[in-house]
Amino acid sequence: MARRGHPTGARPTREEMIRYLRESPRKVGKRDLARAFGLSKANAEWLGTILREFSAEGVISRSTGRRAVARARDDSGAVPPVAVLQVVSISPDGDVFAAPAEWKRESPAPRVHLVPVHGVPAPAVGDRVMARNTILPDGSIEGRIMRILERGPGEVVGIFQRVGTEGRIVPTNKRRRVEYRVRGTDFGDAEPGDVVVAEVLGDARVGLLRARVRERIGGLDDPRTLSLIAIHEHEIPTRFSPEAMRAADEAHVPELGPRIDFRAVPFITIDPADARDFDDAVWAEPVAGGWEVKVAIADVAHYVRPGTPLDRDAQERGNSVYLPDRVVPMLPHALSGGMCSLQEGEERACMVATMAIDKEGNVLRHRIERGLMRSAMRLTYERAQEIHDRGGDPLAERLLAPVWGAYDAFAAARARRTPLEIESPELVVRLGADGRVADVRPRVHLESMRLIEEYMIAANLAAALTLEASGLPTMYRVHDEPEPERVANLRTFLEALDYTLSAGQRLRPQHFNAILRKVKGTAHEPVVNQSVLRTQSQAVYSPDAAPHFGLALRRYVHFTSPIRRYSDLVVHRALIAALHLGNDGLQPIEPEAFARLAAHISGTERRAMMAERDATDRYLAAFLSDRVGAEFSARISGVTSAGLFVTLLETGAQALIPMRTIGDERYFLDEQHQRIIGERSSLVLRLGDPITVRLVEATAASGGLLANLVEGGTVDHKAKAPRGPNGPRRPGARPGARQGPPGKGASRGHRR
Repeated sequence: MARRGHPTGARPTREEMIRYLRESPRKVGKRDLARAFGLSKANAEWLGTILREFSAEGVISRSTGRRAVARARDDSGAVPPVAVLQVVSISPDGDVFAAPAEWKRESPAPRVHLVPVHGVPAPAVGDRVMARNTILPDGSIEGRIMRILERGPGEVVGIFQRVGTEGRIVPTNKRRRVEYRVRGTDFGDAEPGDVVVAEVLGDARVGLLRARVRERIGGLDDPRTLSLIAIHEHEIPTRFSPEAMRAADEAHVPELGPRIDFRAVPFITIDPADARDFDDAVWAEPVAGGWEVKVAIADVAHYVRPGTPLDRDAQERGNSVYLPDRVVPMLPHALSGGMCSLQEGEERACMVATMAIDKEGNVLRHRIERGLMRSAMRLTYERAQEIHDRGGDPLAERLLAPVWGAYDAFAAARARRTPLEIESPELVVRLGADGRVADVRPRVHLESMRLIEEYMIAANLAAALTLEASGLPTMYRVHDEPEPERVANLRTFLEALDYTLSAGQRLRPQHFNAILRKVKGTAHEPVVNQSVLRTQSQAVYSPDAAPHFGLALRRYVHFTSPIRRYSDLVVHRALIAALHLGNDGLQPIEPEAFARLAAHISGTERRAMMAERDATDRYLAAFLSDRVGAEFSARISGVTSAGLFVTLLETGAQALIPMRTIGDERYFLDEQHQRIIGERSSLVLRLGDPITVRLVEATAASGGLLANLVEGGTVDHKAKAPRGPNGPRRPGARPGARQGPPGKGASRGHRR
């Protein structure tokens, strides 16, 4: 029944929806809202958009599971009129968002939009502020800073410059938009142009905040500085405690004792040519009806005991971080590159997963044991592929042939399981002897890489099933189904390209794969792959057993990389405890503490990914700095109110085309269809469009690239711009026209 006093079928105002949510005595879902206001199915996407906005603004909270919309908080349960807030993000446009510094409710903390106040310094991410808050008619919260109580990060990474007798520090982080003042006595050994780490000394009611140079990282002319910036900005630990270093140096291979002797098994390692640690080795042989397969993994748990200095340092790091010029290891080199690394010809402690599989790749039996092994041969991916394709090494052929035969069976099982098959292009940044980028090339995907991937998935699954059967706690790798709102957005985007994603049923990986097969080989292939990838949830670590959507597996753990992932070390300890393989297994732990550990290592994984991305961006910006003014073929990879993000096809680098620089008219953002539309020209630029751009700025310190549109877009007079303009007018070249250098004529642009 429609809500009394509201015309059936008419879309309610935001205020009407908020009032209904607040008056409801129970949790409310989209169907409840549609029924209450008499909305048809045609309004489902609009309703989803409004609810996402409410959630982002803190007007409502959402529960887990099927993500039912929870009852909105009343005014007293939102944010007090005066409250201590912590700045959580700053948008590319400079909008500052904060959340209550203390929020003890189960529901997500509401977001507060902080507006500038004259005389109050600009806040940075992490700052704690006292703010006067107002709930606006649309339910969003606006805050006005009364004063900054505490600066968040106690240090800042930036470029040091001289200004008269003083210095200035310009942050390398693009989102920190404030400069810092340095007194002459606080320069340290910094010279103009150096990248430094500075201690932020305190507040300033007027003018710039003060800082003191604490450490000189290096000059921007030294390419190693680019990785060091990422390490410092993301606060990645680089120094091990003396106790941890001493324990690593004193490590030695254990006696055989109760371990299984695998030293006669001719394991082989297959890794990248530049691999720095080897934590897995494989072996297979044919048996009646199929194959016996063994996957040996470094027994890191033997060396890194719970509660020891080595364990504390490894847990703090959470994982190794791989940057273009270095690795920041989770374990000291004496372990990661020595005693735990399965080097050819060396005895090593190991955990071995043995699996019996039939010719179709079904795992019939599995067991996990602790042992000693000795790798018989080290192969690179390229060499393994070459031997498989062309031979030339009889010993390697003899060892590799059964491994490949079992892989063919695994591959058949994978095809039946139908996991997600997203093809995401990867680029390899190759450095020269001087540490600078020599070239950037697409990563070549070899079948030998898929072979190792399938062996590792099989071993991880064997570990997961073993632990689930034991009933003991462990650290699962969980990948949730995509959120319905994201799927709805993807469906709308695909329909604009004349593709249809299955509707009215619970989506499985095969439904996404069907779309990916349709676009393969077409101009839409890159953007559809990217869009499907963005639709997926992010995989996390969790003590709760739940499926892995992307791999189409009911249970999954990470077992095969304990040298570089703490999660895998936890799984090893759990297996040791479950199978009674020693006294160094997982210790009893409170559920709350285990959940915190899962959140921590999920966070360090994201931290590593961001640091790796930021460092690569800086190397690419440095590589492109002498090509400012050059034109590049590009593809639109992101559409936002700030402008268009584009991927330069030659290097894979991402650049921003600011909205204000596109044409001489106002452009509207159509977020639902991932496009912008010219107000007068009806020029449409959409996600995935091929365009030509001119690089206008490349800043190595921040990794930022700016570009101008040269050519591209399609005129579509049927395209309707949504209400709410995004992007100011700018006098300039004709929309869509090729914008030549000053003084030169312009030819007509593409109309694809």
